[in-house]
Amino acid sequence: MARSLYEWLWQHEFWLPPGITWEDMQESEDTHYPQPRDLLLSIPFAVILVVIRYAFERAVALPLSTKLGVRDKQRPKAQPNPVLETFYSTRRKNPGERELLSLAKQCHLPVRKVEKWFRRRRNMERPSLSKKFSEACWRFTFYIISFFTGLAVLYDKPWLWDHRECWTGYPQQPLQPSLFWYYMLELSFYWSLVFTLPFDVKRKDFKEQIVHHAATIFLISFSYCANYIRIGTLVMVIHDASDCFLEPTKIFNYMKWKKTCDSLFMIFSAVFLISRLVIYPYTVLYNTYYYSMEIFQPFFGYYFVNVLLIILQLLHVFWSCLIIHMVYKFILQGTMEKDMRSDTEESDKDEERDKIREKEKNGITYFSNVTSNGYIQRNGSEPLNNRAHLANGHTKER
Repeated sequence: MARSLYEWLWQHEFWLPPGITWEDMQESEDTHYPQPRDLLLSIPFAVILVVIRYAFERAVALPLSTKLGVRDKQRPKAQPNPVLETFYSTRRKNPGERELLSLAKQCHLPVRKVEKWFRRRRNMERPSLSKKFSEACWRFTFYIISFFTGLAVLYDKPWLWDHRECWTGYPQQPLQPSLFWYYMLELSFYWSLVFTLPFDVKRKDFKEQIVHHAATIFLISFSYCANYIRIGTLVMVIHDASDCFLEPTKIFNYMKWKKTCDSLFMIFSAVFLISRLVIYPYTVLYNTYYYSMEIFQPFFGYYFVNVLLIILQLLHVFWSCLIIHMVYKFILQGTMEKDMRSDTEESDKDEERDKIREKEKNGITYFSNVTSNGYIQRNGSEPLNNRAHLANGHTKER
């Protein structure tokens, strides 16, 4: 059964253009082609990247955050409550009104206190500012290394300047060592992101991020197996270009350097929109869809790789809409709006609102006590009782 599935999966009709078989892709001493088994190396390399990231965040990023003045907010902790904790862990993290009433009766607490408990409990699971800073530092470091590695690998390659060269001699295009290691670097990084996904900072586009990582891994893996190496390198270097500006924008945002953050955000927006909505469609989509047809007829691999590239483009459009909205707000308000993908900390608003309500309540109580004791008259005349109260309970005439 496994043998039959293996033979079916690796039919040359799926992976190679018409008229080309796996026999035509045999290696020699001087010629090496991509082999699917090479992709297995990306798994241990991904684990190594996770270890390097762990060491980098603790030895470099965290001390750097302290020196740069990045401070975590002191969050009030939710008091231990078995009933509420059980509901939070097994059912919902954000209960409705009826559930709040039921829980309040079970715990013999006011509904307001139950709401506050759930707010504080949710905030306990939100990532700290130093964690966000450390994650952004790691990604910035990798994207810088990856982007300039890609430029160093591709600057003397003909397909970087003439996109039709992506298909010259396809699929019998020998694999160069520099291209192999560049592919392994990128694929290992995205596998490492998948491994750390449960522990990384979760934003509102979490589902889109999962789709992006899956599509990227499938695209890199398939392009390697089908020897779409040249078009794959273009995709990777285009994506890294804008990411190099995104992460420092986050870093300066966490440092409260507003002007620097705003300037970097505008640069990032321009690079992202141009690279993802102009360069990528022409350099990659049009190239893969149209130029490749000058060399071979359509086959399964042609349709499959184009579907993956289009999925990436749809994600580009989704994120571009968010960025354009933020740029629009920036132009109107003169400052960058909070990242729409970020999850807001509820205590920032709700706790302060509670304190204001308490102060207003106390102020009303004090005012009523004062008026009831006769210190203020409606007609604005002298006080009814012209005596001062002493601490020992005696009175003294003024």
